[in-house]
Amino acid sequence: MHNHNKAEVEEVEKIEIDLLLEAVFRYYGYDFRNYATPFIQRRICHRVNKENLTSVSALQEKVLRDPVVMESLISDFSINVTEMFRDPEFFKSFRTKVIPLVKDYPDIRIWHVGCSSGEEVYSMAILLHEEGIYEKTRIFATDINASILDKAKKGTFPLDGMQRYTKNYFEAGGKRAFSEYYKAVDDKVFFHPFLQKNVVFAQHNLVTDHSFNEFDIIICRNVLIYFNKCLQNDVHKLFYDSLSLSGFLGLGKREGIKFTSYENCYGEFDASEKLYRKIK
Repeated sequence: MHNHNKAEVEEVEKIEIDLLLEAVFRYYGYDFRNYATPFIQRRICHRVNKENLTSVSALQEKVLRDPVVMESLISDFSINVTEMFRDPEFFKSFRTKVIPLVKDYPDIRIWHVGCSSGEEVYSMAILLHEEGIYEKTRIFATDINASILDKAKKGTFPLDGMQRYTKNYFEAGGKRAFSEYYKAVDDKVFFHPFLQKNVVFAQHNLVTDHSFNEFDIIICRNVLIYFNKCLQNDVHKLFYDSLSLSGFLGLGKREGIKFTSYENCYGEFDASEKLYRKIK
């Protein structure tokens, strides 16, 4: 046997990762095969270390035999960097430019994709409430990660985030005292239940599940950056099929529809905040 050089070791690891993702897809139905390579590599190595294993193949064996390890891997793959009124300028633009155009709709349907632990969903509910249209809105908040959705449903967040969230809220055009929307108990805050009244939290896998409705607004911020080009296109097809004509699509700061098969189907509504409107 000759000693493997670095390139060969990397080649073996790449094969192992491909096989792990294939196994996860075939056994559990989660498809991570088109996620961006560097991201997937980092998360898998993290899980290999956490499980005290020496190879990706060993992780594959464990994942197939132990659903608990599979749960951990899904959590590793779902990014939960979020905050209330994240990127306040986005919410401000939404409030001042989109709301006036939808506020007379008889009802409004919003899909929050990759809603994580729910901070942005509660932010949206607060904004709609302040604009007087929450009552006629339905928000469908979905994520691939079931355990993080349970967290979102509770509407409970750590108190120490509230100072930053309050600042975001005012920068996003907030009209009240932010503390009106929650009550603090010890080191936690509980958002008022009325903010959940028109929200449906559901598990949805962007990669393998289909559209389930027609929406006036789809918000999907900072999810697509973890997908490769081919998967991004598939997801854009899903959004296009799920969005009503002249519906709005909101993406994350580092995302856009340029270079996708759908760029001609949208007009730039607010280019700096990545808000688009479906035109055909």
